[in-house]
Amino acid sequence: MSDDNSVKEINLSAAIEAILFAAGGSVERERIAQALEISAEEVDSRVDALLDDYNRVETGITIIKLKNSYQMVSRKEYAPQIRTVMDLRRNTPLSQAALEVLAVVAYNQPVTKAFVEQVRGVDCSGVIGSLTSKDLIEEKGRLELPGRPLLYGTTENFLRCFNISSLDELPPLPESEEEKEPQETEPEE
Repeated sequence: MSDDNSVKEINLSAAIEAILFAAGGSVERERIAQALEISAEEVDSRVDALLDDYNRVETGITIIKLKNSYQMVSRKEYAPQIRTVMDLRRNTPLSQAALEVLAVVAYNQPVTKAFVEQVRGVDCSGVIGSLTSKDLIEEKGRLELPGRPLLYGTTENFLRCFNISSLDELPPLPESEEEKEPQETEPEE
């Protein structure tokens, strides 16, 4: 007689779908693999198959990859209807200052507030507090220097909001004018 809870007897794709739905947030693929006693590569393959199914029948949900995690989410094209039903107001867009601070953090993390202020040339306390409360950046530890300043980095929510799965997908920084100009050489006599 076999165990009713045996992983071998269940539909693995359906189990992954149920795990992601029940979690409500992102779940590391290694945790899914461990729970289902399969490889992380098998999890990736099953998620890809689920995505194909979702796209074929044009469902209102999808699965996104965030670093080494997966999350079940609603499709962005249904956001207005979801907001109406849930009576959510649209989030206010980020200010230019917030976008600048976010860019400095994203491209240079982990960074201190002093580093961000040095790059921008102005106090950034309020903006860093705002980005932290919006869960776009978070404390990543402390620097081993006098005063032990906090280090900041981006969050999974940052990846989700900017619709990227890892920081590697950020666009490259433009070259500065100094890098574009050829090096000056000594004039030949």
